[in-house]
Order: sequence, then C-alpha cells, then structure tokens
Amino acid sequence: MSRGIASYIVGRFLQSVMVLWVIVTLLFLLFRLAPSNPMASYIDTEFTKEQEQALLARFGLDRPLHEQYVIYLINLLKLDLGDTFHYAGTSVIDILRADLPNTLYLTLSSLLLAYSVGVLGGIAMAALRGSRIERVGTTFTLMTRAAPQFWVGMLLLTFFAFQWKLLPSSGIGPAVVRYRWETEWDKLLSPIFWRHMILPTFTLAVYLHGLPLLLMRSNMLEVLDQDFIVMGRLAGYSERRLMIQYAARNAVLPVLTALTLGIGYSIGGNVVIETVFAWPGLGRTLVRAVQSADYPLAQGAFFLIALIIVIMNFIADILYSLLDPRVGASAQAQVS
Repeated sequence: MSRGIASYIVGRFLQSVMVLWVIVTLLFLLFRLAPSNPMASYIDTEFTKEQEQALLARFGLDRPLHEQYVIYLINLLKLDLGDTFHYAGTSVIDILRADLPNTLYLTLSSLLLAYSVGVLGGIAMAALRGSRIERVGTTFTLMTRAAPQFWVGMLLLTFFAFQWKLLPSSGIGPAVVRYRWETEWDKLLSPIFWRHMILPTFTLAVYLHGLPLLLMRSNMLEVLDQDFIVMGRLAGYSERRLMIQYAARNAVLPVLTALTLGIGYSIGGNVVIETVFAWPGLGRTLVRAVQSADYPLAQGAFFLIALIIVIMNFIADILYSLLDPRVGASAQAQVS
C-alpha cells in the first residue's frame, strides 16, 4: 500500500470518528433536553417524590448534565448502553443483540437479490440501448424506486398472504417454533424462518434494485463509448465478450461502492419494512422505543444504526481508494 493511500485512509478514519462523536453527542442532547420527562412512562402516578428521586438516581438522571455526558461517553466505550425503561431489568445491549441478526438477515438477503438483478439488468439495458425493452425496463425501475415501501408491502401482503394465502404475513415464525430455536444456526436452518422472510425481502429488494440497475446502465453506456471498446470491435471481439469481460468489469466499481453504502443505509432504513411485516429487528424496536418513551433503548438503537452506517461509509472509502487508481494517484499527489 502506497504512502498516499495510507494517509488517505487514516484521514478518512479520523473523519469517521469525528462524525460518530457528533452523532452520539446529538443523541445524548436529543433525549435529555426534550421538554417531556424522560421517565414519564416509567414513573407511576402513585409514586412519592422520594421514589421518583430514587429512580432518577438509579439511571443517573439526577446528576448535572456535563457529568451525565462524561458517564455516557465512558459507557459507550465499554459498550454499556444501560437498562431499558419499558423492559424493567433488561439491558439495552441484550435487546439489540437479539434484534440485530434479524435486521442483518433481511438487509443482506434483500441487497443480494436487488444487486444481482440490478447488475444483470443494467448490463441488459445497456446492450439493448434505444430499444422498447430498455424504455419499458427503465420506466418500471423508476416507478418501483418512487413507490412508497409501505404501499408495495401492503400490496404484496394483500395478494400473497391474505387473498392467496401462499406466504405468512408477519413475524419470523410461530411462537412454538421460535421456542425450539436455541441458536441463530437453528433459526437459519428452519424453512419456516425463510418462508417468513420472503415477503419483506422481496419488498425491500423491489425498492433497492433501482439504484444498481440505473447506475450499472449509465456506467456501461459510458464505458461502451471508450476507445478500447471501439478497438476491440475492430479487432473482431464478439459483442458478448466486450460487454461482459471488458465493459461490465470496468463499470461495476461504482456499483460495488454503492453496495457497501447500501448495507449501512438499508439497515437504518428498514423501519418501514419491519413495521409493516412485524419483523423483530432494529427498526421495529426503534419505533416501539420511541412510542413508549424508552429513551435508553431508542438511544442505543440510534447509536447502533449510526455506527453501522459510519463503518460502511469508511469501508466504501477504503474500497474506492484501493480499487480506483485515480483516487490512489490523487492521494499520492497530495502527500507529495
């Protein structure tokens, strides 16, 4: 690794740390400076003043704001997110640890489906440039990109779950089945879990496939106009070889970067899908925490989503600097 790229990566890392510090500071202030009492849903109307003060002391809310902030940062570094208000005696990290895998399964399966269809569709659209198929495909992609996710989800539920009764409508499986899942591996080996994941996965993939398809099509059209493609045609290379071996390989780099970013943003944007399908993931937990004024849980869910987004942005920057020689050359020039 060159000195310029290493310096570029270190700079991006420091920027990511700074962004994460700003986010956690805003999260701290957002819940503590709200006009409502953060423990309003936890304190019973029959509690005495002494009992209320004891609860505030238990959660550290009786301390000055600057002391709370220091304790908050120290606990974050130790991955101690505190206890929830709504689920008394349960730590926030335990709830998030149970919900995160479900969100990851949904996100990764949707992205895999969306980007597989998107990349292949983008290549096909570029190969059929100017045809009726390209116009219809592009119009359909733009429509799915603009359609609200909850509307697509409700439409699929209406037909596949309620009318035709082909697929389950919500959750990850019946309670009696979930009780037998002792590990995540047991869950992944269960056909019932995968049947429950079909509708939310497809709904999210319908929305996500538009970006890689349009991006791949645009990149392919740009690459197909390059001189080396023209020279390849003159040399007698087949159109299929030029499309797959040369044009697609050069056009796929921005799509891979978009995939990396998409992992982070999809995890943060799954709130609607998880709510519509009652999927027990981070998004649904976040909505419930906000509704019940459980600010330690909401704060922890926000923090985890933000952390994943920042990490994926950092990974995308690294991939782009390593895979695109222009970025490496620019970084080397800055160092020199």
